[in-house]
Amino acid sequence: QVQLVESGGGLVQPGGSLRLSCAASGFTFSTYSTNWVRQAPGKGLEWVSTINNDGVNTYYADSVKGRFTLSRDNAKNTLYLPMNRLKPEDTAVYYCAKDVGTPSDWGQRTQVTVSS
Repeated sequence: QVQLVESGGGLVQPGGSLRLSCAASGFTFSTYSTNWVRQAPGKGLEWVSTINNDGVNTYYADSVKGRFTLSRDNAKNTLYLPMNRLKPEDTAVYYCAKDVGTPSDWGQRTQVTVSS
């Protein structure tokens, strides 16, 4: 079955950086677009970014454009999401998702907290 394991979350000061990773298994990673979504405390889910299967095309929410850079290594079945110039409003749980519309195809989440 689909397994996605996120890592790299933590506590960082405003303006700082983190890099999230997502290790995938249970499906042919290189043939699927993959996504990040997040949920801030008390708010709904927000799509963050998508990368197509070969990594050529990436898409970002306006809220993170220019600060986050999604990439993938298909040889390692891994996604990478470096996040720079973090803001308090980036505080959320972050999910890696094979299919945004299918919660069973999401990872277990990683917490990102941006606070001084």
